[in-house]
Amino acid sequence: MTSHHNTQTMKPATAAKKLGVYLEATPAEFQEGVVSRSELNALQTDPPEWLRELRRNGPHPRPVVAAKLGISISGLARGGVTEPLTTEQIDALKDEAPEWLERERATQAEVRKEAQRLKEKKAKDAE
Repeated sequence: MTSHHNTQTMKPATAAKKLGVYLEATPAEFQEGVVSRSELNALQTDPPEWLRELRRNGPHPRPVVAAKLGISISGLARGGVTEPLTTEQIDALKDEAPEWLERERATQAEVRKEAQRLKEKKAKDAE
């Protein structure tokens, strides 16, 4: 019995998500094709200049923007941020430190603290 090994491929949107980049900012050939698992691995290990530039300067997708600001994606929405932001725009937001951003950072800190407390409780209960 022989096994056929099909090359695993993914849509550009999935690959962009895995690479942490905003799909609409990627080159047309990336957006229009399919990406194999080996191509994705190659992009991750040895990123081309366009990918390094996107990761460095953006525009960044919402999960990356949220992480760079230290808040949740929901917090971004509550703050009225619905569009991708560049690194420069993210830095400007950090410098401005609007009230909503400070509030969301405090909320996120509480969420992390509670998650850590529950993790420790679970570990203690397992003993």
